[in-house]
Amino acid sequence: MTTFADKSTDADSATGLAPAEYIALDERWSTHNYHPLPVVIAEGEGAWVTDVQGERYLDFLAGYSALNFGHRHPDLVRAATEQLGRVTLTSRAFRHDQFGLFCRELAELTGTDMVLPMNSGAEAVESAIKVARKWAYRVKGVPDGQAQIVVAGSNFHGRTTTIVSFSTDEDARADYGPFTPGFVVVPYGDAAALAEAVNDRTAAVLLEPIQGEAGVIVPPDGYLAEARRLCDEAGALLIADEIQSGLARTGTVFALDHERVTADLYTLGKALGGGIMPVSAVVGRADVLGVLRPGEHGSTFGGNPLACAVGRAVVRLLSTGEFQQRSTSLGARMHERLSELVGNGVTAVRGRGLWAGVDLAPDGLSGREAAEALLRRGVLCKETHGHTLRLAPPLVIEEADLDRGLDALAQVVAQR
Repeated sequence: MTTFADKSTDADSATGLAPAEYIALDERWSTHNYHPLPVVIAEGEGAWVTDVQGERYLDFLAGYSALNFGHRHPDLVRAATEQLGRVTLTSRAFRHDQFGLFCRELAELTGTDMVLPMNSGAEAVESAIKVARKWAYRVKGVPDGQAQIVVAGSNFHGRTTTIVSFSTDEDARADYGPFTPGFVVVPYGDAAALAEAVNDRTAAVLLEPIQGEAGVIVPPDGYLAEARRLCDEAGALLIADEIQSGLARTGTVFALDHERVTADLYTLGKALGGGIMPVSAVVGRADVLGVLRPGEHGSTFGGNPLACAVGRAVVRLLSTGEFQQRSTSLGARMHERLSELVGNGVTAVRGRGLWAGVDLAPDGLSGREAAEALLRRGVLCKETHGHTLRLAPPLVIEEADLDRGLDALAQVVAQR
């Protein structure tokens, strides 16, 4: 497969730096909290990126779903550019003309009552936790300081101190204690364990409808409906973390929609910013989000004019249904192709829509080795948990390009 385009020098023409020099700068001056693949991206468009030497790569990661609409979608760039020429920040100390429209349009898209805009996904989750606790004390009547939130093992909701307090990933937790109390962890997908954990002190159950970081884990049929029933029975909230799984990634607005289940609160992020801005939100019931009063929670940049303008453009793209349909049809193609690899270097494939976790055979390449081999073939993706690759191509990808990437994967996993 040809991946080079007009590669004429070893150095970037704008700066005079070679790829190794960019990498050396990163290694010298940045904190080593990531272990990126050795590619230095300079441009992107649609499902493709180009490095500093002019070599092109298919993006099969899409920023962990932040780039659902691809790189530099023209509608999103236009919305951002127009807003950049007007006003970018007021803070919530004042009102601006994009805020109310963004909240209304996002609520209408998601079928919810009220929107709490924030910035990062972790902020959305932290906000949902705070809201759930306040609701438990003010509305449910849980004694002060005794509210519990039930979460699932192998979760990934962010990297703040509170969120890693209920992580089961030791890399995420090591040396960050003491940890925030008030969380009960049960195995993901185990309805009996969930039933045992939910009680009259439970403020909420917080779940990913599909666990992304864990390897795109889809729960057993009926599990999410049972979580809804248990919350109703105990008078607790169901919070769905749709930061990676939502906004058309699985073929519907919410991944929870596949199970015909409705949450009380949803956390959104990543794709909500269109790959341009960090935009997140908690959306849900007015009687739950309505427990917040002025001065009790906030964010300097949350709901800023630029973020709202981009977020509104994202909502307009989703309101047509085109991207949900693309995820459904292209996802069916991708999963059909991936299923053919089981027994040929792959032990299992999971996922929904244009999202998949691919478990590599233990006698073959590790996940990191496979990602590096794909890089050499012009395809970008990333490993998780040793022998699993996560695939999440942008929803704008063409079928021929999807097949091109899957062909490269088939070649890589066949290696021993």
